[in-house]
Amino acid sequence: MKAPFTYFGGKSTVAAEIWSRFGDVHNFVDPFMGSNAVLLNRPEEQWRDGRVETVNDIDCMITNFYRAVKSDPSKVAEFADEPVNENELHSRHSWLVNKKESLQASLEGDPDFFDAKIAGWWVWGMACWIAGGFCSKDGPWIVVDGKLIKRTDGDTHGITKQIPHLHGDKGVNRKIVNMKAQGIVKQIPHLRNDGMGVERKGVTLPEGGDAGDGDQGLYAWMDALSERFRRVRVTCGDWTRVLGPTPTFKLGITAVLLDPPYSDPERCDNVYGDGDSMDVAKAVKEWAVEAGKNPELRIALCGYEGEHIMPPDWDEFKWQAQGGYGNEKKDKSNINRFRERIWFSPACLKPSKTVQPSLFDGA
Repeated sequence: MKAPFTYFGGKSTVAAEIWSRFGDVHNFVDPFMGSNAVLLNRPEEQWRDGRVETVNDIDCMITNFYRAVKSDPSKVAEFADEPVNENELHSRHSWLVNKKESLQASLEGDPDFFDAKIAGWWVWGMACWIAGGFCSKDGPWIVVDGKLIKRTDGDTHGITKQIPHLHGDKGVNRKIVNMKAQGIVKQIPHLRNDGMGVERKGVTLPEGGDAGDGDQGLYAWMDALSERFRRVRVTCGDWTRVLGPTPTFKLGITAVLLDPPYSDPERCDNVYGDGDSMDVAKAVKEWAVEAGKNPELRIALCGYEGEHIMPPDWDEFKWQAQGGYGNEKKDKSNINRFRERIWFSPACLKPSKTVQPSLFDGA
């Protein structure tokens, strides 16, 4: 299964290797869930039999989406089921940014709270947006008296703005049109017709069926995600809140996936939105080294080559990430995808015989 939105740093390409190192554990914790690529690629026999799974993220939009699709998938699909429109994209972007503070507080204070409208509008916007920055306060555009205007005082605590092109197919599968000939240099929403966005084709359901295309595919996709997350605990807040003894090794052997924002200065800025930080990875590494001494914890720490110096009993796994808008440099070289590393703690299982997946597998 896949998330109905693209996300910087997803690990679907290498999820099979991660699960081969974790094994069939009773408990799984992911403090930086993002698109939940690893959870969604867990072998089916390992999650349909009463396993405990906890995912967390400090980004309230991500957390709200998964809570909402877990509890009311049809309503989320209803709000996400819209064709692309420039004015709609900008107005929803601004509206969502203004909702973030209260949404964050509600999600952190009530483990059952969700907002289906925010979830549907957010995933629709994510499907229309290129790279990071959607729903972040990082741009010159602000709303004044109901109108979107550009600040001239140099303050960038507003929103970014992208211009869609409305010629072509209907909906989020619309093709990208070269706009340079029209004198437009701003970005356009991500509308490739080869399977991106909330109407992506060929979604595999847990039962092995196919979600189909268009509206019915979208609703079936949300239903499938709802089924997958039926017993998953989705929390919102700081990463440390789900790594204490109670949610981890007190429940038995626990697999912990640590995929924080990388601290390497070579990565793109603001790819993780308002929750981005270059400092988190260091604290996460320190926690991992200490926690890795516990034989009840199987830990996978993600980062770039040279970012972390780990103890000699940790195993370093090299892999090659896909390209993509989020981590692509201006010169199109995108060399960081060759620097991806995962460090596995001593309690993890021995390396598998898994062959490096194709770059075209997963998203």
